[in-house]
Amino acid sequence: MTYNVHGCVGMDLRRSEKRVAEVIASFQPDIVGLQELDLGRKRSGGVDQAGLIALELGFDRIFHPALIRNEEHYGDAILSRWPMTRRLVGELPSQKAFPFPETRGALWVEIQTPFGRVHVINTHFGIGTGERIEQAEALIGAEWIGAVPEEEPLIVLGDFNSLPSSRPYRILTSILRDASRVHGRRKRPTFPTFLPMLPLDHIFVNMSCRVHGVAVGVGRAARLASDHYPLFALIDLHCHTSETLVRHDLSA
Repeated sequence: MTYNVHGCVGMDLRRSEKRVAEVIASFQPDIVGLQELDLGRKRSGGVDQAGLIALELGFDRIFHPALIRNEEHYGDAILSRWPMTRRLVGELPSQKAFPFPETRGALWVEIQTPFGRVHVINTHFGIGTGERIEQAEALIGAEWIGAVPEEEPLIVLGDFNSLPSSRPYRILTSILRDASRVHGRRKRPTFPTFLPMLPLDHIFVNMSCRVHGVAVGVGRAARLASDHYPLFALIDLHCHTSETLVRHDLSA
């Protein structure tokens, strides 16, 4: 699952890490990439949002602050029901001046599942077209995706702020497959929840992953919990057991 949680502030302007965790749990994912999380920020009561959500789920978690201001951290996390090892965290090329002054980053972990090892990269691209192109080019480069062995399963997910017609999206799909397109599904919008129009959140996989289904996690709770709907996929590790990484029924 990939889910931009909007600092856990919902469309009713209420902040609730527990509500976000409940939305996640309702879809029974095993691996979750989260974007827009606070750690030690006054606006969020100084809490560790990734830690609170992971505690509710009983998951392991690794958080990466893409933006640090004094003692306040803001960034992304990967949660998993299985043990994880941090492989790489770092900043992507970012626009740091008006009108888009925000550092963007990526987090790469290895997860030891019962069905084999899987690499997961979570990211949140910027708003400006130029920076998103640079971020996509950096992500497919030798330091990130290029460093993952082709024969090992790779999942790249996040809020890419990019439509399927955009150049950043095409850069990523030059070497990866969009899980939605692999499964033959029409891209469904994930943003904004009050009137979904834009498919900005994506899950990409390499050839060592087999996609069985993709869906947007809709419903009243998800509509309120954030300004993005979660996107999730049912994925097998190629040439491993037929059991799945995600057990939620996506046949609907």
